[in-house]
Amino acid sequence: MRRILVTGALGQIGSELVPALRQRWGADAVVASDIRVPAGGAPEEGPFAVLDVTNLRQLQDLVRRHDVGTIYHLAALLSATAEERPHVAWELNMGGLYKILEVARENRCALFHPSSIAAFGPGTPRVGTPQETVQRPNTIYGVTKVSGELLCDYYAKRFGLDVRGLRFPGLISSVAPPGGGTTDYAVAIFYDALRHGRYECFLGPDTRLDMMYMPDAIRATVELMAADPARLRHRNAFNVAAVNVTPDELGAEIRRHLPGFELTYDVDPVRQAIADSWPQSLDDSAARQEWGWQPRFDLAAMTADMLAKLRLKLRLPA
Repeated sequence: MRRILVTGALGQIGSELVPALRQRWGADAVVASDIRVPAGGAPEEGPFAVLDVTNLRQLQDLVRRHDVGTIYHLAALLSATAEERPHVAWELNMGGLYKILEVARENRCALFHPSSIAAFGPGTPRVGTPQETVQRPNTIYGVTKVSGELLCDYYAKRFGLDVRGLRFPGLISSVAPPGGGTTDYAVAIFYDALRHGRYECFLGPDTRLDMMYMPDAIRATVELMAADPARLRHRNAFNVAAVNVTPDELGAEIRRHLPGFELTYDVDPVRQAIADSWPQSLDDSAARQEWGWQPRFDLAAMTADMLAKLRLKLRLPA
């Protein structure tokens, strides 16, 4: 079997995708890569490589040297951080994707490239956002995601490249800390609830967005890549959803476990404007019909699991 390469392996998704892929295919079969080295040095559980995805020669060498047959391309600058450095976001998110696509084409690699609810904009229907609809985002992150979807579709149609993707909602992880995304309040709130018993949220209390617990996101990724291509009409950028929630509702669910938890608000106008331009809920019927998508974690199950895992991670009493 040809190896699997994961770019951006130290990020929010990669931190949990790499172990899941290694458990499924074996540690040596999955090459983790990132532009930086982990804090404790290169991990011992499987191959790791320092990789700048905007460096074409470095990327080509890595793919050929490890005989890579599938690439999970996760390296990207996220929404709020991208707004601070739009030129860097374009160079990494689009320049990196173009080079990945070229290397995948030359080496006949299958490719997974995630999109996001950020690919939609103020003109998109906000409730039950369809799989195919108006996409006019007003953030540089969203612009790169729409452009990425179109570029992946082009490579699939023009070159027959097997490229697939998901439009992820906000992702909630017990492994990776918040990483500069607009929905990262839904991660930070758990840490502050356990450490301090309170959290000050940068989005308004009624900001409704789709979210997904990372175990569901990892499973969706693996299931999509394993799906029968004959069943996939869309292949790229499937809407997927799981938990639909506001900060107030998430705070209330946390309070069921931590009765003294206090949730206050200091709204960040930049991140609030980004959130207000995104859908409140997604229609993911295409994913359900074409490859059987079904989430396993609702709000209650996700909250209980997050708190239990973070207590262990932070070495807090049960």
